[in-house]
Amino acid sequence: MSRRYAAQLRSTPVTTQRRANIVGLGLIGGSVGLALRERGWYVHGEDNDQRRVDRAMAIGAIDEQTMCADSDVTFVATPVLTIADQVQRCLNATTGIVTDVGSVKGAIVAAIEDPRFVGGHPMAGSELEGLDGADATMFAGAVWVLTPTATTADSTFATMASIAADFGADVVVLSADRHDQVVAVVSHVPHLAAATLMGLASERGEEHAALLRLAAGGFRDMTRIASGHPGIWLDICAENREAILGGLDGLIDGLRRMREIIRDDDRAALHERLRRARDARANLPTRGMRPNELAEVRIPIPDRTGAAAEVFTLAAELGVNIASFEVVHSVEGNRGVAIVLIDVNTADLFRGGLVARGFRPAIQRLD
Repeated sequence: MSRRYAAQLRSTPVTTQRRANIVGLGLIGGSVGLALRERGWYVHGEDNDQRRVDRAMAIGAIDEQTMCADSDVTFVATPVLTIADQVQRCLNATTGIVTDVGSVKGAIVAAIEDPRFVGGHPMAGSELEGLDGADATMFAGAVWVLTPTATTADSTFATMASIAADFGADVVVLSADRHDQVVAVVSHVPHLAAATLMGLASERGEEHAALLRLAAGGFRDMTRIASGHPGIWLDICAENREAILGGLDGLIDGLRRMREIIRDDDRAALHERLRRARDARANLPTRGMRPNELAEVRIPIPDRTGAAAEVFTLAAELGVNIASFEVVHSVEGNRGVAIVLIDVNTADLFRGGLVARGFRPAIQRLD
């Protein structure tokens, strides 16, 4: 770890109020502002629509309409196709770290090579549009993906990971390409599938007036995400086209196979597919652990670029849920120590993985 990194670690005594910029004051930008101000930050904001700026001021999402040159962090929360240009502008205009909240990462990360930038994607949202849905608690329990690259400074990653964890988010580290492949399956394709199913129901509803009145909870749950703002999906589908097409092909193949099973009245195959789906759904990760279910892991950060991000990458590979993360000064001098809270049942697994990668962790239960 560089001396510059050690000097910037999160535990350095804060003598002045921390400051942040938010570029783009929509649903996510507004929620970031509310979450930051709730934690004592002074928030500067800007948007190309003055009405959104005024609304953000009115609800307390920002303190003033400016770009602060010496802010600690700048969040770029503009439409996906504009993010790369906005990130570069913010890097030129400020001295702190810069991150974004876009749901497609490949093109953005490829366009920016700067140690002060780390790509991000908080996987959270609301059925309400824009600032009407902004919520300081939006990120609590949500996944916040970070996509550091070989050029991302450890201090940049550690600062952003700490902020996201302070929001209550579950920080996950992925490469930009892997992120885009994953979100195509778990976010983008489901939205398009929901929109298609809702379109089918609407068309059939014109033929059978009672159909939509019969829509039960399951149908409403499955199509809820189709209520999202259509405009943002144009950019998402353009930017993540290949991964989305691959996901759609997989869904089409699965539906085709399901059709064959039902056509052939293959009850055993149908039962098996439904059972596997039920079991997979039941095994989706959940959040929220009591203190007596947690273990604290202290990990001295080796002097190599990207070491802090390795901790998250390893946790994801091993299926270890990180409930909290911070980096502090070591009492031994200019070294950083990552302090991570994990499920106590995965402590031995995590320790073994860390040791195999050259880390020297110390673990203790919190009960």
